Amino acid sequence: MSNNLKLNFWQNGPAPGQFYSFPGNGSDTSCGPVRHTLNPMVTGTSVLGVKFTGGVAIAADMLGSYGSLARFRNISRLMKVNDSTILGASGDYADYQYLKQVIEQMVIDEELLSDGHNYTPRAVYSWLTRVMYNRRSKMNPLWNTVVIGGVDQGQSFLGYVDKLGVAYEASTVATGFGAYLAQPLMREVVDNKPDLSQQEARDLLERCLKVLYYRDARSYNRYEIAIVTEQGVEIIGPLSSETNWDIAHMVSGFE
Repeated sequence: MSNNLKLNFWQNGPAPGQFYSFPGNGSDTSCGPVRHTLNPMVTGTSVLGVKFTGGVAIAADMLGSYGSLARFRNISRLMKVNDSTILGASGDYADYQYLKQVIEQMVIDEELLSDGHNYTPRAVYSWLTRVMYNRRSKMNPLWNTVVIGGVDQGQSFLGYVDKLGVAYEASTVATGFGAYLAQPLMREVVDNKPDLSQQEARDLLERCLKVLYYRDARSYNRYEIAIVTEQGVEIIGPLSSETNWDIAHMVSGFE
């Protein structure tokens, strides 16, 4: 092989002590680490869910916080999966949008089969546990906590899945700050009256959302409520809580 061919063969080759960046791989000339999201950017706070007789209700406010800035005030964090399943997500909004897009495509693919089968709430819940744990195991989690509710064969279903794949089912669930403030309020009502009506469940969620608006700095008084029964799914909103700050001047010790 001539010296000219040798020079052409090693043209743009690796310099001593450096990695070689192969042409046409779509990357830049540097060979750095794969970058993952280390912190969520635009985030949503609590999602609340409660079972009632014949269905499930899920509620979430419509604020997207950019750090501590109340940046976006009209974003929806609730989605209709199909006629029997609803989903709400807190955490990173971009990851929720990605998850929503994947689920919507899954539902379309399932409907195209025309075999009479649809995803049940438990099926979506089980799939999410695997997705969340898989992404966590790759050190690239989806920064969301998800609430799944629905009705299957007359039975109400309500489940919780976080970004690590930790999952459980309960009659009441709450994510974010709601796990500390709203969950005790919901459990108190459900424990004393297991057979809630749809209106009672909605009133309970609205009361909890109002408490969160007063106490959670990332919450907002604009919200949506999703209700699923055997008749189908209804997402109500945007709604606004009536608030009263007349006694705010009496609160002290938090300056």
